[in-house]
Amino acid sequence: MSHQSAAAAPASAVVTPEQVRSDLRECLADLLAAGALRPGQVLVVGASTSELAGHPIGTHTSVALGQAVVDEVLAFCRETESYPVFQCCEHLNRALVVARSLAWVRGWTEVAAVPVPGAGGAVAACAYQTMADACLVERVTADAGIDLGGTLIGMHLRPVAVPLRGRRTWVGRAYVTLARTRPPLVGGPRTVYDAEEARRRLQQAGQMSGAADRAEDEHAGTAPAGGTGTCS
Repeated sequence: MSHQSAAAAPASAVVTPEQVRSDLRECLADLLAAGALRPGQVLVVGASTSELAGHPIGTHTSVALGQAVVDEVLAFCRETESYPVFQCCEHLNRALVVARSLAWVRGWTEVAAVPVPGAGGAVAACAYQTMADACLVERVTADAGIDLGGTLIGMHLRPVAVPLRGRRTWVGRAYVTLARTRPPLVGGPRTVYDAEEARRRLQQAGQMSGAADRAEDEHAGTAPAGGTGTCS
């Protein structure tokens, strides 16, 4: 068992595909509830099936668990109208399985390899064979992510990555990390980042401007004969 799993992983003897699907479904629901993913955005998934089963990463690959992850993620992305990308293991430099049409639209750089268990990983291999017209790309900038078993998806999240805490800490016996992203904050102390506050400030500025205009009109109406009606 891995150092992550040894600390507090569930004690079930055998992790089944059904358990992985159920656990993962809950995590994906939490990701959606947190507003981390909207239609048209990209979800990056990294997963070690060895870790899912309670073993050190790269030692007990399971195609059955890999297929369970892929099926659940694809169903979720169809429902949410988002785009899944699946990260390969380090042997393929953490390249990603994507739909070729998405790669073209996003301008991602395609690389020549076909992931298999042992060189890419079971999840990536299953994704490649399941998705229609899949290809491998070098890197992406995803809007949200889910990492099962410490596969280090951060290199494929756009800045700024923000970790999320869901209801579930484990999928199978793999520690789960959820992440969303946000645009970098820019500006100084007068900068507003909240949309509601920006509307309030704009409304307030409009009211102050209107009051100033009315005061100027009133002042102009009482100007001495022959005057310009303006302040000097």
